[in-house]
Amino acid sequence: MGSHSYDFIVVGAGPAGCALASFLAKSAKRPNVLLLEAGKHNDDKTLKVSGKRWVTFMEPSLNWGYKTTPQEHCSGRELDYSRGKCVGGSSAINFGVYTVGARDDYDQWAAELGDDTFAWKNIQPRFKALETFSGKIARPEHQKYGAPQAADHGDKGALGIGYAKEWEADVPLVLDAFEEAGLQRNLDHNSGNPLGISLMINSVRDGVRTTAADLVKNAPENLVVISNSQVQRVILEGKKAVGVESNGTQYFASKEVIISAGSLDSPKILMHSGIGPAAELTKFNIPIIQDLPAIGQGLKDHPFTTLLVTRNPETNDRNAFFQSPEAMAAAMEQWNEDGTGPWARYGSQLGSGWFKSDRITASEEFKALPADVQDFLNRETIPHYELASGFPLHMQVPQMFQDYSYICLAVFLMNQQSKGEVRLQSSNPDDPLLFDPHFLEHPYDQRACIEMYRHLLELTEHPAFSKDTVATVMRPASNSDEDILQFWKDNAGSSWHMTGTVKMGKDASKDSAVDNAFRVFGVEGLRVADMSVVPVLTNNHTQATAYVTGATCADVLIREYGLDQ
Repeated sequence: MGSHSYDFIVVGAGPAGCALASFLAKSAKRPNVLLLEAGKHNDDKTLKVSGKRWVTFMEPSLNWGYKTTPQEHCSGRELDYSRGKCVGGSSAINFGVYTVGARDDYDQWAAELGDDTFAWKNIQPRFKALETFSGKIARPEHQKYGAPQAADHGDKGALGIGYAKEWEADVPLVLDAFEEAGLQRNLDHNSGNPLGISLMINSVRDGVRTTAADLVKNAPENLVVISNSQVQRVILEGKKAVGVESNGTQYFASKEVIISAGSLDSPKILMHSGIGPAAELTKFNIPIIQDLPAIGQGLKDHPFTTLLVTRNPETNDRNAFFQSPEAMAAAMEQWNEDGTGPWARYGSQLGSGWFKSDRITASEEFKALPADVQDFLNRETIPHYELASGFPLHMQVPQMFQDYSYICLAVFLMNQQSKGEVRLQSSNPDDPLLFDPHFLEHPYDQRACIEMYRHLLELTEHPAFSKDTVATVMRPASNSDEDILQFWKDNAGSSWHMTGTVKMGKDASKDSAVDNAFRVFGVEGLRVADMSVVPVLTNNHTQATAYVTGATCADVLIREYGLDQ
């Protein structure tokens, strides 16, 4: 084997690519695997501080810095569409939420493909193989907030996840208030049923952010990771993929090329290789190798917005910390020493939950949905929205705050019915695609956003919560449908959960691009494995699904090539 020739080439070292490359490389046959990453190695430990994980995305060297096209239904705004650019991918810049979604998500994926590979009973063991879960809750009086069962979690995987050891004083206060206001409790969001309010599970271990790079940190010799190597195109011989080109260098694969560059960049690499919608490619004079109209279509995401209230300063001690540069500096020294202290407490443990809404399912907009969509939204473990409390907004917009005694609540729309797209804007493979998620376009999405925000307002107006509220700083002008929807249009953002642009399906009909073995239709030796292929936008923060998608593709390849013999 020459230095540029491998058994498998994986493009993109985010959660999917790192999981795929590491599991492939560790299979019994020890194939030679090359993992190519456009960004750098992210070795700066200070970019992995648990309490500062809300601002890592502002580090320009780690972020592609993408924006959406102006969103027609979001007041014409271009929205932040951050994507990680380093070994670790977006797990290096996300907000550190590790949730696996609903078992019904994966059973739906399996049903759509007619393949149990994707069913919860087979997906859950892969989640367990990825993680080492710490469900310990230090203080006895807090143990009522979480009680994960060992059977639902792994203890040998490379990804350290769990609850923070120390919490801010108002985390239990808010959990209690919301329970008093009528929310059900959930003792573990990662059991396959996310419904109810609970402790957020963090992709953090001992105060340090966990990233996909942890999967390839102690890589065996047969796994080569090359950073600063953006891939422009797949090298094809006829309709067979034989390698990839990165900045003028060619790398060859004797078995497979697998693209794991995510929902915004996997379609780009395919299109610039002549694989995609013929009409789009023709517009930019790209020779057509395989006409696949689904590539770039079907983009889904979770739009979210916030509600901000100032609180009685006696319910927390944020002012003492964030008004004191000395306290923050001392906390950094302590964190550098052993990962403990205030920077592993402030902003390090949030409360969150997933919920169903009778108001949504009673609405005309819900009843107008296709019967199979209604059926899915009515399944036992499928939520209609997510609520999270404790988001440290002042870290992102410091100019807004002098008083840190506030609570920022966020609501996220699950199961968006609007469908977006990504498309070419030039013939240069180093230019990003145009990203248009079509946020809030579908009548169901508008209705669901109105009802879930109204529920959030009611929760904050409940005496159990409002007794500690001093003022409401950011909210709609009134509780009317019109004002709530206008607030969404003016303030909604993306949760960076882009999914579905190279959709997996049973045949190369108009809405799918890869088969149940991750193979691109009509092209030999080429697969895609990342959130772009996932046909169901899972009810979670999608980094966990990206990891398990890579792990599942590894299982498929190991089986197909007999690599476990």
